[in-house]
Amino acid sequence: MEIKVLGTGCATCKALFNTVQQVVNDLGIEAKVVKEEDLMKIMAYNVLSLPALVIDEKVAAKGPMNRNQVIETLSKYTQQ
Repeated sequence: MEIKVLGTGCATCKALFNTVQQVVNDLGIEAKVVKEEDLMKIMAYNVLSLPALVIDEKVAAKGPMNRNQVIETLSKYTQQ
């Protein structure tokens, strides 16, 4: 599984990246977590609100997320 956190480097984007990394480690999910800050690459996902969470090239969530929201979102993709 590849998880991308799309964001331009703002505090909210960095916080989401850190939260995702923590959740992946805590839950033992086998995933590569990537921070994508390149605006051209972000625009290719057609998201208007950042940060955004992309799981296996599908936009899974947009906007700020807390730990519970990250867990809920990731669990939808790990159960497939």
